[in-house]
Amino acid sequence: MPPNPYLNGAQTLLIDADDTLWENNIYFERAIASFISFLNHHEYSPAQVRAVLNEVERECIVTHGYGLDSFVHALVGTFEKLAVEPLTSELHETIKGFTHAIAEHPVEIIRGVTETLNYLSERHRLILLTKGALTEQSGKVERSGLGNYFAAVEIVAEKDSKTYRSITWKYALKSHSTWMVGNSPKSDINPALAAGLNAVFVPHGNTWILEHEELSSPTPPSRLLRVKRFAGLREHF
Repeated sequence: MPPNPYLNGAQTLLIDADDTLWENNIYFERAIASFISFLNHHEYSPAQVRAVLNEVERECIVTHGYGLDSFVHALVGTFEKLAVEPLTSELHETIKGFTHAIAEHPVEIIRGVTETLNYLSERHRLILLTKGALTEQSGKVERSGLGNYFAAVEIVAEKDSKTYRSITWKYALKSHSTWMVGNSPKSDINPALAAGLNAVFVPHGNTWILEHEELSSPTPPSRLLRVKRFAGLREHF
C-alpha cells in the first residue's frame, strides 16, 4: 500500500456537526412519523403527506432558516394545507409538542467520533462548521463535550460556496490543505468543492432528504475522499 500523502503535513479540517459528529435527523424523522400518524389523512398517503411537508420545509427555510422553530412552522403549515378542521390553539400546541423530544434529547455522539477527534486534533487544525440557529447549535456543541477538540466553532445560516470562501478568507486557509468533512452532499461536499476546497464525504443512513444531492466530481486541484465512517478519517489524516 503506497504511503498516504496527507499523514505528514498538517491540514485544516472543517468538520460538520449534525449527523457527522452526533445523531440529529433521526429525531426529526420520529417527530414527522408522529405528525403524519396524528394527521391521519384519509386521501393522502403518508408518502404524499411527507412530500407536501418537504415542500413546506423548503419554503420555511427561506423565511425562518434552519432549526426547531422553522420545523414547527413547517408542521403547522402542512397541517393547514391538508387538514379539514381548522387549526385551533390546542391543535397548534399538539403539533408543537412533536418537537419536544428533539429539543430535550441528549446529544448522542456517533460511534468512534470522540476517539477520532482526539487523534486528529493532535495532528491537524480542526474547525467545527455547522449551520442552523445559533442558540440551538451552540447548545449542542456545549452538551456534546467535543468543543475542546476544535480551534474554532463557526455557526452559519447557510453552507454554500460563498460561506466556504468567507471561512477560507477569515482563517487565511490554503485551499490545497483544507478539507470539508461531512455527510451532506448539498451543504458539505458540493459547495466546498465549488469554492476550491477539498472534501471528505462521510455517509449517514439518515441524512435529511433536503440535503440529498448527487456528489459533484472535484475539479483539480480539489480532491474528494470517501470514507465509510468518521473513524475512517484516521486512515487519511
